[in-house]
Amino acid sequence: MAQEKALIRDPKKLNAFDLRWMASLFGTAVGAGILFLPIRAGGHGIWAIVVMSAIIFPLTYLGHRALAYFIGSKDKEDITMVVRSHFGTQWGFLITLLYFFAIYPICLAYGVGITNVFDHFFTNQLHLAPFHRGLLAVALVSLMMLVMVFNATIVTRICNALVYPLCLILLLFSLYLIPYWQGANLFVVPSFKEFVLAIWLTLPVLVFSFNHSPIISTFTQNVGKEYGAFKEYKLNQIELGTSLMLLGFVMFFVFSCVMCLNADDFVKAREQNIPILSYFANTLNNPLINYAGPVVAFLAIFSSFFGHYYGAKEGLEGIIIQSLKLKKASKTLSISVTIFLWLTITLVAYINPNILDFIENLGGPIIALILFVMPMIAFYSVSSLKRFRNFKVDIFVFVFGSLTALSVFLGLF
Repeated sequence: MAQEKALIRDPKKLNAFDLRWMASLFGTAVGAGILFLPIRAGGHGIWAIVVMSAIIFPLTYLGHRALAYFIGSKDKEDITMVVRSHFGTQWGFLITLLYFFAIYPICLAYGVGITNVFDHFFTNQLHLAPFHRGLLAVALVSLMMLVMVFNATIVTRICNALVYPLCLILLLFSLYLIPYWQGANLFVVPSFKEFVLAIWLTLPVLVFSFNHSPIISTFTQNVGKEYGAFKEYKLNQIELGTSLMLLGFVMFFVFSCVMCLNADDFVKAREQNIPILSYFANTLNNPLINYAGPVVAFLAIFSSFFGHYYGAKEGLEGIIIQSLKLKKASKTLSISVTIFLWLTITLVAYINPNILDFIENLGGPIIALILFVMPMIAFYSVSSLKRFRNFKVDIFVFVFGSLTALSVFLGLF
């Protein structure tokens, strides 16, 4: 049936199905990363942002495409089953474990982020007495997870409904900040050593800001059902469109934010553990930004949480299935995993650890291993995947993926 559909229409043309998935992938990526990337990268000057843009676009496109090809090499299987098929039980279990710990901390960070956005909005913009943080965390995390009881089609439609206004608001917000740009920021140029180290240390947050790997399994399976033999062509086409969208919206937003502030502002924003938009709302005496900033932050976190939750749940179920040697996830297991995720995300949201620490030390480096390093190893160690090899491209992805993973050790010195 999928092949019949593909023969009826020209697979080279983008259609509503493709655009919906572009929006879903975009929405998965645009979350806490874009809201915290300016804080991490901003203190090193605008030219570091320009170099980061040149690196992150091909890295995002080629890395996610490689992961999609890797997962798509086995029909109707998610990433945990594909890894086990290609690498064996022991390596498969280890990679499944890494996959879970690449995504799970991000779900925790989203719980913290959305709680802080509302907490600061109530106290700074509405001038209300602070809400009890525990009750606020329970309400917001429950609201985000409530959507997950629906099937994947409904969830992607909800994501789409959030993504399009989010894209428009991000663009308008970026343009709105132009009058606040400080020309002196164009002349902030660190030494060569500081410049290189700044880019290297920012790689985890940069990678995380463009990462939509948690939903790649669902995406690949859906494209396979829809297009059959044309699956790989469409995976490439949709990934290219998504990466271009992310480059345009994310990096222009980051550029605009960085042009408005100085290094001290980014230090203060990190200490307050709030997204850059909430910092703008608290510091710029502008009624529109006061209210639009928290709204955009809420939409970004809410839309991105869906894809990451799917990945975390899939990863944890895979770990339990492999540990207990089960054939598949039962309804009881699925409910138990959901309860565990709800409890831990809510608890961490209440505790309020630093979000950038999550991204820099856990999320970003482990994502790089799964997204950039693991598929490259698979292409050159599994004979059935050799058709995906492209040495020059693969070296680029592998090197920058490795640098991102190693940045956690660089930060110790």
